[in-house]
Amino acid sequence: MSYVPPASRPRVVIIGCGFGGLEAAKALRGAAVDVTLVDKTNHHLFQPLLYQVATAGLSAPAIAAPIRHLFRQQGNVRTLLGEVTTIDALSRRVLLRDGTALPWDHLIVAAGATHSYFGRDDWATYAPGLKTLDDAFEIRRRILLAFEAAENEPDDTRRDAWLTFVVVGGGPTGVEMAGTLAEIARHTLPGEFRRIDPASARIILLEGGPRVLQAMPETLSRRAREQLERLGVQVRLNARVTAIDSGGLTVESASSPHGADLTRYQIHSKCMVWAAGVAASPLGLQLAAATGCETDRAGRVRVQPDLSLAGHPGVSVIGDLAAAMSHAPGREPTPVPGVSPGAKQMGRAVAANLLRRLAGQPTRPFRYRDYGNLATIGRNSAVVDLASPMGPVRFSGYFAWLFWLFAHVYFLIGFRNRLVVLMDWAWAYWSFARYARVVTGGARGSAPTPSEPAA
Repeated sequence: MSYVPPASRPRVVIIGCGFGGLEAAKALRGAAVDVTLVDKTNHHLFQPLLYQVATAGLSAPAIAAPIRHLFRQQGNVRTLLGEVTTIDALSRRVLLRDGTALPWDHLIVAAGATHSYFGRDDWATYAPGLKTLDDAFEIRRRILLAFEAAENEPDDTRRDAWLTFVVVGGGPTGVEMAGTLAEIARHTLPGEFRRIDPASARIILLEGGPRVLQAMPETLSRRAREQLERLGVQVRLNARVTAIDSGGLTVESASSPHGADLTRYQIHSKCMVWAAGVAASPLGLQLAAATGCETDRAGRVRVQPDLSLAGHPGVSVIGDLAAAMSHAPGREPTPVPGVSPGAKQMGRAVAANLLRRLAGQPTRPFRYRDYGNLATIGRNSAVVDLASPMGPVRFSGYFAWLFWLFAHVYFLIGFRNRLVVLMDWAWAYWSFARYARVVTGGARGSAPTPSEPAA
């Protein structure tokens, strides 16, 4: 079947309602176009706080908003729940898994990214990544049921494996996850068990490079590591995972990034989280086959300065799926980082260029404005690197944590979400409690394992 808009206005199809797709659709408010917004889920997700759902700090509705609700007052947007399987550039149609065909005059692809296990996708069974709410629910289930299994485990060795939590990857997600796991073990759960001491749990953060938060200045990276270690996290640098199975990980560690003195050891763990790699959506390769465009090693689509595809000006790619460059006047082009501000800015830019094309005007190259980076480590601990006309502003500790907190509350979608998150965080700060700890499928009395899939 094929959907045809009721009017003969230009038809715009947007694939994905992440930060980029959402901003593109919003920027077309009031424009004389018909927009069809397609997403695999029915909600927009504020991914920077997804780890809070995975660690029982927030409930899912606090960081997600129904897409239909977001566009209920924007009459030129039609939202569809569906999965795109094919982009037919020749006939200008997008095909969905259920057989629906969506014709388009302008296409914006904002399909985002997924986990990358560097060719070892079988590791995903044992160390899930964190990109969706389903991922967050699964990780939360494994964390909480690991403590339950440890409480009921008479063997000391097996109990230690249940109480060893490993986070692979020292980027913002890995750092935030490790720090929050330490808070749960040290502050939230003590007093709730009788045979185990949750504070004795080991939290290990593995990073393959020489420092955590490598996108940040070295001084802030060092402070982040110090704050993690004060929380009780064991930070292991230059540590590369070579194998993962149901019993834990095999790690190769070097004394320096290029050291030849490799040490191989095993970590026995029943709860592992993958935060080490990101790959573009598989839709990028499908788009490359349909249009002849190039992709980089991560599967991201190489785009023109105005974010369109070479030879296909009606197709634009944004967000994590785009290998985009920032074109500031008088400067050499620089890569756009895969962060939410970049996706938002690209969404607004492609919408503006689309309207310029419709008006017969030339498009403008995309320019990314870097406002800085933030990362929280744990309670009263964060690092902030801000860009300003007077030069970089960098600080860490308690005031950085407050800045991070209010910045994330500000950028949440909807007043209700901002209020709920602020109240939940305030209560958690004073009480150390985390109440989003309901899990299902735990009646067997043990945490899920690869041979016993999570519900």
